[in-house]
Amino acid sequence: MVSYKRLDPENVRFSNAALLGESALTQENESVRDPEECERPLIPPRPACSATTGLLVLGSLLLVLCAGWLLATMFWLHKVPSDQPHKPPTPSSANRTDAQGSKEQILSVTVPNPQACAVIAESWRFDCYPESRAVVTREMCEARGCCFIPVSSSSTSSSSSSPSGRHGIPWCFYPEGFGSYSLVSVNDTALGEEGRLVRDTKTYYPGDIMTLHLEIRHETNTRLRVRITDPSNSRFEVPITVPNATTKADSPTYSVELSKEPFGLIVKRLSTGTVLLNTTVAPLFYADQFLQFSSSLPSRFIYGLGEHRSTFLHNIQWTTLTMWARDVPPVEMTNLYGAHPFYLAMEEGGDAHGFFLLNSNAMDVALQPAPALTWRTIGGILDFYVFLGPDPSSVVSQYLEVIGSPAMPVYWALGYHLCRWGYDSSNATWDVVKSMRNYGIPQDVQWNDIDYMQRFMDFTYDPSRFSTLPELVKDLHFHGQRYVMILDPGISSTEPAGSYSPYDEGLKRGVFINDSDGNTLIGKVWPGLTAYPDFSSDVTHEWWYDNLKRFHEKVAFDGLWIDMNEPSNFLDGSTNGCPSSSLEDPPYTPGILGGLLRSKTLCATAQQKISVHYNVHSLYGLMEAKASASALQRIAGKRPFVISRSSFPSQGMYSGHWLGDNRSQWKDLYASIAGIMTFNLLGIPLVGADICGFGEEPQEEMCVRWTQLGAFYPFTRNHNGIDMKPQDPTAFSPLARTAMKQALLLRYSLFPILYTLFHHAHVQGHTVARPLMFEFPGDVKTYGIDRQFLWGKGLLVTPVVDPGVDYVVGYFPAGLWYDYYTGDSVPSKGEELRLQAPLDKINLHLREGVIIPTQRPNITLWVSSGQPLHLVSALSEDGSASGDLFWDDGESIDTYETNQYAYIVFDVTQNVMTSQVLRSHLEATYITVESASFYGVKAEPDRVLVNSQDAAFTYRANQQVLTVSELGLNLSQNFTISWM
Repeated sequence: MVSYKRLDPENVRFSNAALLGESALTQENESVRDPEECERPLIPPRPACSATTGLLVLGSLLLVLCAGWLLATMFWLHKVPSDQPHKPPTPSSANRTDAQGSKEQILSVTVPNPQACAVIAESWRFDCYPESRAVVTREMCEARGCCFIPVSSSSTSSSSSSPSGRHGIPWCFYPEGFGSYSLVSVNDTALGEEGRLVRDTKTYYPGDIMTLHLEIRHETNTRLRVRITDPSNSRFEVPITVPNATTKADSPTYSVELSKEPFGLIVKRLSTGTVLLNTTVAPLFYADQFLQFSSSLPSRFIYGLGEHRSTFLHNIQWTTLTMWARDVPPVEMTNLYGAHPFYLAMEEGGDAHGFFLLNSNAMDVALQPAPALTWRTIGGILDFYVFLGPDPSSVVSQYLEVIGSPAMPVYWALGYHLCRWGYDSSNATWDVVKSMRNYGIPQDVQWNDIDYMQRFMDFTYDPSRFSTLPELVKDLHFHGQRYVMILDPGISSTEPAGSYSPYDEGLKRGVFINDSDGNTLIGKVWPGLTAYPDFSSDVTHEWWYDNLKRFHEKVAFDGLWIDMNEPSNFLDGSTNGCPSSSLEDPPYTPGILGGLLRSKTLCATAQQKISVHYNVHSLYGLMEAKASASALQRIAGKRPFVISRSSFPSQGMYSGHWLGDNRSQWKDLYASIAGIMTFNLLGIPLVGADICGFGEEPQEEMCVRWTQLGAFYPFTRNHNGIDMKPQDPTAFSPLARTAMKQALLLRYSLFPILYTLFHHAHVQGHTVARPLMFEFPGDVKTYGIDRQFLWGKGLLVTPVVDPGVDYVVGYFPAGLWYDYYTGDSVPSKGEELRLQAPLDKINLHLREGVIIPTQRPNITLWVSSGQPLHLVSALSEDGSASGDLFWDDGESIDTYETNQYAYIVFDVTQNVMTSQVLRSHLEATYITVESASFYGVKAEPDRVLVNSQDAAFTYRANQQVLTVSELGLNLSQNFTISWM
């Protein structure tokens, strides 16, 4: 066969190593075989039965010949011992008949030429034996027809010293010419091309689909879609709504080349010739429960692929990222709460592209330093998109055009949220709220964890300890504050019949997930034995709404915190275990924590309306969020507020996300920056981490620094665990409390710009918390930065993330920057600068050319959002700047879509600021512009005019800052401010 094409590997060094840790170790089950059959070794020898008979017949041979014969037999019968965690699937034997009655072809195994194997560069070796913890021998490897070259630990990373090369250079890898599919026909279609792929020989995984249908859709000029499906049988497809293109792109910015034998796709950027996708580098696998393809990457700069604890820039030095939603506190190299098979990659010259595999099954994504990556999933179809950008922001916008743009949040979602697990009572919760008010510390939302429930049961509250909960909520509303409660999906199944209506009604309406026998699957979480709602069913959505509505009549909550929705289970599978099945123990299990698909969740064989749990597990959080957002909207008639732990692409349409059960450690503080930036490019901008940490006791200094950083999370919540000391701002010393209060007031003063950024996220698919490289894609130095970030395009946040320091080093891309607080100019050639950072300060800088609207802060956004505006203009060298403001009532649904909003743009050119109202609305008439500051005014003006009338002003010559106060301008009317 034709040798696989591959790009020449770049001689590059990865400069930003990710946070490394031990991968979750998995265990693959032994293949099931008939005990009456003779055991088949990997390389088919003479049948063992015949060998035994031969031994008896030849018993009279000379001892030395007998011994030699036995040694040879042992060699032929070599296999993985039964106590090994993995055994490769048994190859198909000749003339074996499948379920459809057709004869399968024999697996043709040819031991590759050692010399041909040796010439394959180590960085381009694609793993032929990816099973976790498999101790791969030469015989095992060559039984798959692959190259076997052990690699010494000195020539690879320290994490790859295991005999199999796991998480290092693979010892067992594909030779050139390894069997794959051939493209036997191709035809033009209205949207692109379609073709027929055929495989001649079976692979070493069962259930090969020998003929495939290829469909290439040129959907837009910057979006390519490729689908590879089984033309004979329907397979599970992810049930999210994606655009249905009807016409072919007329001027695509990409080209698609097809390799016929072996089949492969090569996608190039037309403007530069850069190869974005090249699947000819390794063979395509498409079996019933094992789908795999590989591609080269144009650079080592790759981002996304959530949800994992890592640096923002992924480490491609033999890193495997596993996706399968799992309840586990964030640790490195482990599959976490959500699954997001999307990456963004940077190219030479600053271009960017994205790749999205629309697949919800358990999968591994293996990165290697070629640079290249391999997608390895155990179900569904291959349905993927390539987004051409060409800049990072455009890539994200194009991705969100497919999965859906994030919802516009209700205004109070952007305030300060306070929670803890361990409020003993509603009165104890109330006391904290009152203390926050007494100290004048901003707070918009009070939360309760599972403490409020009666025996941890959903839709209940403890009648003794939380008897005053309804009154607490009324008091919050009276003060312009809101209340959010937690709900877990597990519904108690052990209450006496007729005493707990959520379960009783759920049984009657058939809303719960069933086991493989059709009975309600019972697991265990906080209430004890529980049933799990099947949120893939519309009937369940209605049942969820009914229960929420009834509880809302008792406690008028404002939002929902949906936790434990991976879904989590204290058992593995169910109280009855899980049946023996290829769904429970597939031929290949990705590197999930616990090694089993059912580990601390439901059986893979569990039955849901749209499919078995095997296919929809990682969709559970998305489906619950959709049901919750819909219910809240129906109950309140306003924008819903939902925060979910588990997530999947399109989640941002229904909920925000928090980064899970972190710890009160400095490294968790630092890691949260990468987390919020990653989720912004994954389409969930309403994201944050538990400020001060959830587990372990917080240090005062760390909590101050974390509150300062958290004030710039898009979603800002302080939350800690049970039995931990209080860590709300009132629990600390006066100095620390004051520093936290200042940070939160600073956030509230910036509400107008934050709200406007969320509008752009909702309408245009922009990020809110933005990596520096998004604004400076031509500056390679920004590609690995995850200790700083931007709000929008121009507000640079440089937090302290290390203990015991009063300074911080930050990178400033080339250009002119201004200290946000003073207006001092900070010119940069693209360099790191040391900044003073006393305990009560977080460094903020404005980028030249931006205008941001700010507001006089108060202790709630209900009050703050009605205060006068102050406009801050950071002038570029030529004296220009621009900005905008989106304003509405803050809570009505679809205000943009129904034109119920105001939109104002600000511009400074040649010493004249103009405010132009592009759309007016009643809400804007309530707001005035009180003052304006201009950073970078090089000479003191003689005169300032406001709407052609003289106005008083001040000028600070040292900072070159011009300030005009007492303006009293109505936001809903155009105005000008000029100086001369």
